[in-house]
Formats: sequence, structure tokens, C-alpha cells
Amino acid sequence: MDCDVLIIGGGPVGVSALALLGKAGISAIGIERETAVWSQARAVHFDGEAMRCLQSLGVADEAMAVCKPMESLRMENEAHETLFAYPTGLFGSQGWHDDIMFHQPEMETLIRRKLDTLPGIELRSGTTFIDYELVAGGVRCTVSDPDSGTYTLTSRWVIAADGATSTVRRLAGIETEKMGKDDPWLVVDGILPLQDGKHPIDGDMVFLAHYSRPALWVRLPGERIRMEFKVMPEDDPAEIVTPEALERISQGKLPVSRFAPDRIAIYTFRARVAKQWRVGNIFLAGDAAHQAPPLYGQGLCAGMRDVMNLVWKIDLVTRGLAPESLLDTYETERKTHAQYWVEQASNIAEIVQTTDAAVAAHRDRHIREHPHSSAPPPAPPLGPGLHTGDRDPRAGKLSAQPLLSDNKRLDDEVGPQFLVAAPTEFLDRLSPTLRTALDANNRITVLSEPAIIDGLTDSAGAAVVLRPDRYILGVADDATEFASIITRIPTLERSLDPDPITAAAP
Repeated sequence: MDCDVLIIGGGPVGVSALALLGKAGISAIGIERETAVWSQARAVHFDGEAMRCLQSLGVADEAMAVCKPMESLRMENEAHETLFAYPTGLFGSQGWHDDIMFHQPEMETLIRRKLDTLPGIELRSGTTFIDYELVAGGVRCTVSDPDSGTYTLTSRWVIAADGATSTVRRLAGIETEKMGKDDPWLVVDGILPLQDGKHPIDGDMVFLAHYSRPALWVRLPGERIRMEFKVMPEDDPAEIVTPEALERISQGKLPVSRFAPDRIAIYTFRARVAKQWRVGNIFLAGDAAHQAPPLYGQGLCAGMRDVMNLVWKIDLVTRGLAPESLLDTYETERKTHAQYWVEQASNIAEIVQTTDAAVAAHRDRHIREHPHSSAPPPAPPLGPGLHTGDRDPRAGKLSAQPLLSDNKRLDDEVGPQFLVAAPTEFLDRLSPTLRTALDANNRITVLSEPAIIDGLTDSAGAAVVLRPDRYILGVADDATEFASIITRIPTLERSLDPDPITAAAP
């Protein structure tokens, strides 16, 4: 084997997976056909959960130095009437701002710089993936680069983070499920200096639900902005990408004299989810597994969730600390979660991009009469997998990240481990064998501080067990349920004791 894991694709999802593997001490090689960080932005939004991923990589503080918390989300109609507006970017339950805007090349550069400090991993830029073959115990991939020509790399696992047009997905014959309709949009990124200290549109993210031409406005760090415009049937694809056309379709918001674009491109809003996320020892991640219209900014966030979910499982299985069946939970947990966000983004896209005046009038009236119906959707739980959500709705959800008494964030204290946060009376009720195994396991952190427990669960007196990806394995209201949840941690032997609870309370 050349490495434990081969990662195909060196975008932000691929390099994040590579860095997470390096932090875990798992050998990995990443390949990327481009020779340098792509100079143009694609994703522009992180949520608090994505920031926790960057925190686990040790680059979150550097990232925040070049990011901008998003302060507002609103929608306006053809008459420039604000239909709804919500404050965003608040300091939320994840220990970071809930919505953060960034310039993708800067973010990728930060993560790639982290790769240089981690042993056992390598990113081979300018290397193209050609084909793969499933072999005993792993995968043999054919790749090529200008210096070495065509050669093979063999690994136990492959993470295919090679984008929406994924070569791996195509070669594996994996189909995607289409949700909603495909629509061509024009995306424009660039520098727009303030005029009289103001931007031409009020707000950080604005759905311009104009039936004459739907559009999206996004304010980024510094003087960077993004605008997206629906391409109309009468548009000339060659003309609409000119600076003069931008000034016209933006109604003067992007004047030729002031706006300096660094990307003007037509792309298609798509809503897709791969029907299968695993073939043998190959796993799809990021846009290779799911694509969504960008209106909720969850595309890259979903890809970061993918690798946060997958890497710790690969780590445990590679080290023989968990059965290989643990990896089957990657698709069941992540596919349901990702599909939810694709559907939500597809639904809001339909609302925003109607070009029928009568439909738009009905929409406007409905939002006025039901203002709460337009609220951003809540985050969903994981699909079925390694958690007790089948019998307790509190499990399978993303945990909070409390601040500790010294103002440190909890993840910095715990690291990428299982966390058992339980009252001492629950811990003291465990059988001696299970308690000894729990305390001796170097993949589990045990905390009993009431403030931490209260910060992780709304249930008074309850105990909570978190997974390394910060999702809740289970919540227990009594010692018996607590012991049952403990024995679901893969790194503990389940057969340590036929009765994990002591016969009597201490």
C-alpha cells in the first residue's frame, strides 16, 4: 500500500479530509489536477459547524482574521419591498458566529498551509485521476502527472472529493437523484469600492426576488461582493458576460467605471444527491455526493460535514478499534442530512427565481400573511447510524460547544475523541469493569463538571455522550440508559460485563 487513504480532489473538502487524516496520524495522499489553488471563489459561506471543523484543524482563528460574520439575510420583491429580514451571524451555540462570509482562495490557502505541518500526508498537485480498480483489501488507482507520466497508487480507502462532475462517480456508474429543475445563472465576483461609505444594496445576503430577473446579492470581506443573476431565455450568452451587460442587468449596481470583476461565468443551479455513496472501499464526499443551489450557503458546509463524519470512522477502523461495518453508517447518516439541505435550497430557489408576475404576487402575499414561514430552516439530525436517535430524538443532532471557565472552547479541551459528560452519580453506578475500561480508554474523555453537562443538554440531570464529529451519540436521563449508551462506543468492548450497572447505588 502506498498509503492508508487516497483523496481524489484538492478543493476545500479534499484538503480538509487530508488535514484531518494527518491530525489523526493516518497516512494519506491527495491528488489534484490543478497546479495551484484555484484563484476564483466558488463557495463563500461557512456556518458555525464548519468553523468547528476548521477549529479541529487548528486554523479557525486565522480564518476568522480574513472572514466577515454575515449580519443579515433578507428578500425583496420587484417593487423593492422587503418581504422578510433576519439577523444572522450571531455568536451561536457552536462557539462561533452562525454565518461567516469568506473568500475561498484565502481559505484554501490556510488549510493547505496546515498540511505542511502534518506528518504522513502529501498533496500532489498537477496530478490527474484516470481510473480505479477494486483489489483485495483496497483500491488501485491510475493517475498521471507531467513529470512521472502514468502510474498507480494503491490505498486501503479512497475518498472521492472530485466535484460535481466526479470522474470517480461516473466510472462507478453511480446515478444521481434530481430534485427540482436546472436553471442557468450568471455568477459575478469582484471588487466594488464603497461609495459614500455605502454599498448599493442594503444587507449582507439579499434574495432579489424580482420576477423580471431574479438575482442574489452577497457582501464579502473587504470590498468583495458577489452577484448572481438568472439567465433569461432572451439573453445572448456572449453578451451577458460583458461589463456593460453587468451594469445593465444589475440596474447600475455594478457600474463599468467602478466594479472590477475577477469572475464572470454562467453556471447551472442543480439539486442532486448521489444514489450511492460507497463502492467497496471508495467513498464519495462533497459535490461528488451532493449539489445544491447556493441560496442557503450549505454546499461547502455539507462537504465539510462529510469528511468530519468519515475520517474518524476510517481512523478507528484502520487501527482495528472498530469493525469495518462502522463505515456503512457514513452513507446512512450523511445522505439523509445532505438531502435535507438540497431540498431546502431547491425549495427556496423555486420561491426566489419565479419569472411569472402572478406567481410572484401570490408568493409576496403569502409571505406577508405568514411571515414565520420564510424563516431559515433548522438543522436536521443525522440519518440512521451510530447514535440512539431511533429511540431518543435528542440523539443524532449536532451538539453545542460551550465555553469553559477559562474561556477555552470545549473542542480544544477534548480533541477528536468521544466525550462522556455525566454526573458523578451516573459514573459511580457503572460496573467496576466498565468504569475501569472507560477511564483507561485513550479515545474517550470523561468530564463531570455540571456547567459542561448543562451546556450540552437541555435536560436537567442528564448525561450526554458525543462522537468525535461533535454529534450526539446519546442522552441518558438515568444510570441504566447511560450505561447502555456507553457500550455503544466502538472503542469499548461490549462484552466486558453482562450487567454494566452495579447492583445498588453507591
